Amino acid sequence: MMLIYVLLALLMLGIMVTVHEWGHFIAARMTGIPVREFAIGFGPKLLGWKSRRHETTFALRLIPAGGYCAFYGEDDPDDEADNDPRAMRKYAVWRRLITVLMGPVMNFVLAFVVSLGFYLIGGVTEADLGEYMQVTNVVAGGAADQGGIKAGDVLLAVNGEDAAGVPAGDGQDYRFRELLLKHGAGSAVDITVRRGEEQTVISVTPQLSPEGRPLIGIEMGREILSTATVHPGFFACCGLAAQLCVREGGLILQSLKDLVTGGVGLDQMSGPVGVVSLVAQETREYGPTAYVTLLIFISVNLGLVNLMPIPGLDGAMIIMLLVEGVRRKSLSRKTETYIKLAGLIALFALFIYLTLHDILNIFTGR
Repeated sequence: MMLIYVLLALLMLGIMVTVHEWGHFIAARMTGIPVREFAIGFGPKLLGWKSRRHETTFALRLIPAGGYCAFYGEDDPDDEADNDPRAMRKYAVWRRLITVLMGPVMNFVLAFVVSLGFYLIGGVTEADLGEYMQVTNVVAGGAADQGGIKAGDVLLAVNGEDAAGVPAGDGQDYRFRELLLKHGAGSAVDITVRRGEEQTVISVTPQLSPEGRPLIGIEMGREILSTATVHPGFFACCGLAAQLCVREGGLILQSLKDLVTGGVGLDQMSGPVGVVSLVAQETREYGPTAYVTLLIFISVNLGLVNLMPIPGLDGAMIIMLLVEGVRRKSLSRKTETYIKLAGLIALFALFIYLTLHDILNIFTGR
């Protein structure tokens, strides 16, 4: 069964790469730039055919870890392609800029369309929330865990004082947290919880944070009294889809910021093997919803990463085209090729490192 989920994960990556490269391809066709080869995957060619009308070779290659849309004259450091009227650099900067930009844009479009379908088909779950807090997670070894509090418990009172209450604004916290701060500074507290249909009192000794705040080691949210699925209209779903994509993009940008500032190390990144493993495991455990959610997240991630100004990625090419547009003069073909080559070598080295790291994690069970 695991093989099925791995194949589904590979299918996801194939879809995202195809959409990305198709963005380059369709923009090139629309702007009149000839395409030399449109390929899904790398390595040896499995299938291939050539369009006589457009002189474009279409190929499906062995390694499903990427793909490319190759243009005439791209790999010519000696300017020999200047004699070829099909060479990409012969075309206006705006045409090339649109062609390069449309790859990442199509990844954003894919994420939005999938999000929109997700809301149109599945609807939105609305919850009727109570005024008590409910434990959603218990930290292993924490005070709550030692006292016997479990996920799902509803927190009714602290030392007999009713803990019902919602935020009052102006920085006020939930009533339960206020009572814990009031009673739990260095002494045990009796917490009344509802578990199923029964109520019980559990004694817990909070641990103090460096700031002196009592902590019992739980995560919590408002008690959910009931849920219902509603189906918003088309335009409302468009708004929800846009919000989801923006939210996922914000998480990705924060991760990239942490990577640059040192908050996240390379050992916390994943390559294609790690992504396939994650998608397969999450889909097996949580089903279609996890698969769709990951597709949205990874597609937004692919679009944003490709916009980074790193040689070998679309972002660096966009920067070079903007500079060319301002200078009204392109970089020498040799300089441009060497910049791309340096970036590709660095990306390939990163790819090898992440792949080996992912494989090691799989075998060690991390």
